[in-house]
Amino acid sequence: MSLYGMMRTGVSGMNAQANRLSTTGENIANSSTVGYKRADVQFSSMILPSTGGAYNPGGVETQVRYSISEQGSFSYTTSKTDLAIKGDGFFIVSGGDGTEYLTRAGSFVVQADGTLKNTAGFTLMGYEYSTTADPTIVVNGFDGLQEINLSGSAVRAEASTAGTLSVNLPSNENVGYVKSTSLVAFDSQGNTRLIEFRYEKTAANNWTVRADYAGPPAVAVVPPTVMTFDANGVLTAPAAGTLTTAAFAVNGANMSAMTINIGASTQLAKDFSVETGQINGQAASTVTGYDIDAEGIVSLKYSTGELVPRFRVALASVQSPDNLTPVAGNLYQQSNNSGVIIMGYAGTSGFGTLQSGALENSNVDIAEELTGMIESQRNYTANSKVFQTGSELLEVLVNLKR
Repeated sequence: MSLYGMMRTGVSGMNAQANRLSTTGENIANSSTVGYKRADVQFSSMILPSTGGAYNPGGVETQVRYSISEQGSFSYTTSKTDLAIKGDGFFIVSGGDGTEYLTRAGSFVVQADGTLKNTAGFTLMGYEYSTTADPTIVVNGFDGLQEINLSGSAVRAEASTAGTLSVNLPSNENVGYVKSTSLVAFDSQGNTRLIEFRYEKTAANNWTVRADYAGPPAVAVVPPTVMTFDANGVLTAPAAGTLTTAAFAVNGANMSAMTINIGASTQLAKDFSVETGQINGQAASTVTGYDIDAEGIVSLKYSTGELVPRFRVALASVQSPDNLTPVAGNLYQQSNNSGVIIMGYAGTSGFGTLQSGALENSNVDIAEELTGMIESQRNYTANSKVFQTGSELLEVLVNLKR
């Protein structure tokens, strides 16, 4: 046995335990870091060939492994822009240089420019929301992503284009009976415009309806239109069961043509009543808050109480998350061993759901780390004794010459 080899083996053991102590110290330091994943040192023996009956001591090698796929517990907050992922997936964030990274740290805060940044200063990325279909996403890249921005449409108005007005017209009233009701519609600037509907009985099972905007200026928006009912009081005309109002301008704003569904109106022996009366559109209103649901849809909440979807948070995953490359800022990058990046949305196949108002805690167990620290300390001391013994034997060998 080579005394030098014995000493090298002792040094190898001390270096390995020093690596383990380094990861333990980092884990303890980040035990309160949102979304942090613990690092661990794995040991493997290093065997050297032995010849001539003499043992050639090897040593120990170390490899750092990250428990990225191990989910931490949740803590709950009062901020709706704090996000946690229940299940698989990573948030996609962008740095100041435009490079995209993966992270589980969802402590996002709305900035002055409307973007959402986490505590490390990286911006949350996603896609514009679509009411028809989710945007096409790239499987192995980040093309098409954009910053999620909550500053747009601070004041919003929507013109009315459609509505429903279902009434019961009393069948036992005489010809010439008149009754009116109204709907509040919105013009292109968010002003409210009162449209009055006037019903007049003209014959058995026949009524005439017209609609007017009282103004100023007064505008006839629906000309007199015949409503016909069958013997059961069911509306048969107009055949489409709808009224279409005329578009007009008022005080610099436009009132769009509106399609009013009257198909559910009835003629029964009961007093005049409005069964359903509603119309789309929105008065001018301001953003008062935000909402992010379990599928990552980011909506603006307006003073009218309406939620308007604007963006959808994009998620990413890889085949082997534990082989991602860690980067400063609690970030990860694709590596040769992690597999390609797969994009998707929360709640879809292979991805977890989002929890708004929550943060994923570090998956570090302090008790486990302190236990490992004691083990490493003892093992380091034992390896130092091997080195010390080899040094003393070498000194004995040198003294044989004297």
